[in-house]
Amino acid sequence: MTNTNPDAARKMLEALSAMGLSIEDLVTAGRTVSRPQMTVAEYLPKVRDAATDGKKQTYATYWRLLADQHGNVPLSDIKTSMLQTLSLYAKTHAVQRSNSRNGTSAQESCVSAMRCFFALAEADCLIERSPAAALKKPTRQPSDRRAFSDEEVVTLYNVTSTGGDDPVLDTLLLRFHLETGARRGGALALRRRDLNVARQCIRLREKNEKLRWQPVSKTLLDALFEHCDARGALTAQDAVFRHRPRQVGSAGIPITRRRYNTLVGRWGKSIPWVQELGVSIHWCRHHATSSIERIAGYGVARAFAGHSGGDEVTTTYIKANLNEVARAVAIYTGEPHPLASS
Repeated sequence: MTNTNPDAARKMLEALSAMGLSIEDLVTAGRTVSRPQMTVAEYLPKVRDAATDGKKQTYATYWRLLADQHGNVPLSDIKTSMLQTLSLYAKTHAVQRSNSRNGTSAQESCVSAMRCFFALAEADCLIERSPAAALKKPTRQPSDRRAFSDEEVVTLYNVTSTGGDDPVLDTLLLRFHLETGARRGGALALRRRDLNVARQCIRLREKNEKLRWQPVSKTLLDALFEHCDARGALTAQDAVFRHRPRQVGSAGIPITRRRYNTLVGRWGKSIPWVQELGVSIHWCRHHATSSIERIAGYGVARAFAGHSGGDEVTTTYIKANLNEVARAVAIYTGEPHPLASS
């Protein structure tokens, strides 16, 4: 052990005392190691990796906005007021479309994106409490979406089947959504293995990764198989909806969300009320669900649409089963269904 100099030790203690410090303060300071805090930009890749495909699609724009404006800020330094300002920025800079609602939808999505981002940071123990938890979403305005009239459905079919670069594909998409009420994601995720002949149903993968079976008419099911065979979707895992093959004997490329933009764009050029009302492919879901509700009531329509949860206690007691949905679909399509028996 090395010898200590009493005079040097005494002088050090006197210097510490003059600064209002003690030996204990030095020991505590030595044990405290300051670690650099993770910034928003550094954490963003981890959030993306942990998100579902649906969340990536919906929230990516707002996560980029967060990184652009506060990327160098440590996660623990982000305040609720900063995120509130960010949501208002998303509202005022939202892309204006025919069905826009003054940016409130963009603000709502931005708030949801911030909640998702900082909830994960809280779960990872990078922050004590999410600053987005206190954010309030804007009041949602009543939707203009509704069921189509008979005349409007006929007009949509006429325009869809007589123009564009692939009217066969577009007409099948229109029939599919008007009959099943499926979301776009359900159509894009549909695989050949999801077409069940024995039960005359299709398996839908939709919002929040939920799986459900949807009864369909034999006409639609046959058309889906025919489309698969003609466009090279021959194995179980192949996507159903595809563009025309570029070469004989090859498989067509699976469609993306852009195909819906092309289809609705064609509608808008030929049908005045499509532009005026801001019609999208999601209107088909409203049409189908409304039609089923008129036929079989709220409980069956709810099951048909794949809705679950909610705050209404009554929904716990009025759940419809697959056979009830099949009976309503049989009436809706005018074709018998094997699951529709009593």
